Amino acid sequence: MFVGRKYELSKLNALYEKASFQMAVVYGRRRVGKTTLIKEFCRGKRALMFTALEQSDSDNLSDFNRALIGFFDLPAAMGGFPSWSDAFAFIAEKARDERFIFVFDEFPYAALRNEALPSTLQIAIDHQFKDTGLFLILCGSNQGFMESQVLGHKSPLFGRRTIQIKLGPLGYRDAAKMLAGLDAQEAFRFYGCFGGVPYYLQQVDPGLSLRDNLAGLYFDQMGFLYEEPYGLLRQEFQEPALYNSILRAIAAGANRTKQVADRTGIAQTSLPRYLKSLETIGIIEKAIPFGENPETSKHGIYRLAEPCYLFWFRFVMPYTSDIEAGLGEAVVNALPNEQIDEYLGHRFEALCAEWLSEQARQGTLPIPATSVGSWWGANPAKREQDDIDVLAADRVTKQLIACECKYRKSFDETAEIEDLESKRNLIRGYTASHFMLFSKNKTSKATQAKLAEHPEWRLMTLDEMYAE
Repeated sequence: MFVGRKYELSKLNALYEKASFQMAVVYGRRRVGKTTLIKEFCRGKRALMFTALEQSDSDNLSDFNRALIGFFDLPAAMGGFPSWSDAFAFIAEKARDERFIFVFDEFPYAALRNEALPSTLQIAIDHQFKDTGLFLILCGSNQGFMESQVLGHKSPLFGRRTIQIKLGPLGYRDAAKMLAGLDAQEAFRFYGCFGGVPYYLQQVDPGLSLRDNLAGLYFDQMGFLYEEPYGLLRQEFQEPALYNSILRAIAAGANRTKQVADRTGIAQTSLPRYLKSLETIGIIEKAIPFGENPETSKHGIYRLAEPCYLFWFRFVMPYTSDIEAGLGEAVVNALPNEQIDEYLGHRFEALCAEWLSEQARQGTLPIPATSVGSWWGANPAKREQDDIDVLAADRVTKQLIACECKYRKSFDETAEIEDLESKRNLIRGYTASHFMLFSKNKTSKATQAKLAEHPEWRLMTLDEMYAE
């Protein structure tokens, strides 16, 4: 089932309508749906699709020759082309007469076995492809390679692409479409634990409870997600154990460089490059209090951005020995509801930020927001540390929408409303002109009636976030 990706498809189709040579670079972590997106784009179009494997260069070239013979209906007896350059020249010749798509999937696998391949392809683009109507797509899961050896300024292919798409996980709305039959409350619980990677969601059985799915996918040695995080680290990095230690430290609450260094034993001066690599593939993110300069802020913190990894390091890794002893189901059933709800509370804040970003893009917020984030720091009025869970800001007019996020069955609604209003001028240079209270369930009728008289306020429930 193909879900979402409307924006990416619209961009690819707009390029396809042009008659000239186009080169699209599509990359992103494995399982995120790159090939599925490309196949959907190619539906109804003439497309030569080739996927390189982790094998020798001669084997990849042989497979490519077979793909050419099949696509162009050539006689098998011809034996194929002796080199990549000869094969590319043949494709260019055919592309002068007809418009078709050439997909080179998992390009890094081929290029790592033949270091000259990017240069060979660059020569073909500059001297042959550019005068044709060929639509070339280079795709890869090795994000580091794609960014340095395909898109990087030192790459022979630099400047040739006409579009680049770094594909990320699905948003919460599209993820819910893959979990048919779940109401908003359950859809969020699954999204919070499994994230938006399409292939992960395909493994989920919506007919089973969340705990049953967790037991089968995370807490079982043969479960699909039991070793998935470490598998990605092995694919992307030469020192997976080191990166594993860093992620474990961050998941345990070591969110600053010195704390990670102390927890892992890695020199603090060496950590930035490792952390940057994890940021690049989207596993962690560095969050900065809104309004501060990312380059100079001393208050930045690292946190896991991928729900699957966050859940795995938070709940699975501490019990790997028990799981391998066959006690995984007992472990997941023993997890207190309070711990899972606490975890989901943090994911709820991320969901609210995602909702705000979506509304900002659609222009439906009360201010023309150009930024979504959060804030933490010293509150002079309280003389203590404070925070704003989520905010949307217009950097031109210096207006804010300040938001509180509550993933609880009940809380002191009046106290939270008054507390949020007290932060109206907390961020220097900005004024909170609007407020929002996001909640798991509906607030009391008294609160609804009270805030109905204040147009600067809006209440939003989890159900409403999914329904709009």
